[in-house]
Amino acid sequence: MITSDSSSDLPPRLGSLVFHGPLSEARATRMIERLAATAPADVLDIGCGWGELLLRVLEAAPDAKGAGIDINAEDLARGRALAEERGLADRVTFVEESALGTDRGPVDAILCLGSSQALCDPDLPHDPAVALRELRRLVRPGGRVVLGEGFWERTPTETELAGMWPGAHTGEHHSLGALVDLAIEAGFRPAWIETASTDEWEEFESGYRYDTEVWLAAHPDHPLADETRERVDRQRSSWLNGYRRALGIAYLTLVAVA
Repeated sequence: MITSDSSSDLPPRLGSLVFHGPLSEARATRMIERLAATAPADVLDIGCGWGELLLRVLEAAPDAKGAGIDINAEDLARGRALAEERGLADRVTFVEESALGTDRGPVDAILCLGSSQALCDPDLPHDPAVALRELRRLVRPGGRVVLGEGFWERTPTETELAGMWPGAHTGEHHSLGALVDLAIEAGFRPAWIETASTDEWEEFESGYRYDTEVWLAAHPDHPLADETRERVDRQRSSWLNGYRRALGIAYLTLVAVA
């Protein structure tokens, strides 16, 4: 875990998060065990961030090599540092590039947690069906995809939608059943279906802002304080007054049909 320096000129970013999503240690361990049991030779992490899950898969599958792609240079640098610390630098690469139309497949296993939008045309509405077809293209028959994707646990109210991100509407996400149906239509069988718990959401949402909140309390008159405070308050309100208990995250372990 990265700790923040309270004397920094800039507010810290995501230092209290292990995973960039509502994912517990226990759930991650189970996912990794199932994936490693298939002995993948190569693992691709799409929208990898700092690649914590990818690194753990490589630790559990010692014959595998991995590649993580993302467009955030800061996160990728954190991933490279973690790989060095764990002795995995010779088995993993972190690359700053778009996943749109990527030619980094086919591989035995893909991680795509909360980043399926990276596989879709940014000028069009996000479409999980498009992302799932891309994932099927990138994985070998019999290979595994671990997909983390948003879904509506229930239809949000108009008040909740107004409290979310700008332009939020019910058509942005599917129900869990509809999402799984899309995976089957794309050429997968859903080997494991699970969803983030309330505890996982709260751990993630609080951890997402924790270091910045502590920084704001210590630097109320910093030149960046007003801008940072407004951003963090908006993020928190979007969760508490908007998508909390309406938006879910499904973790689907998918097997590519031969």
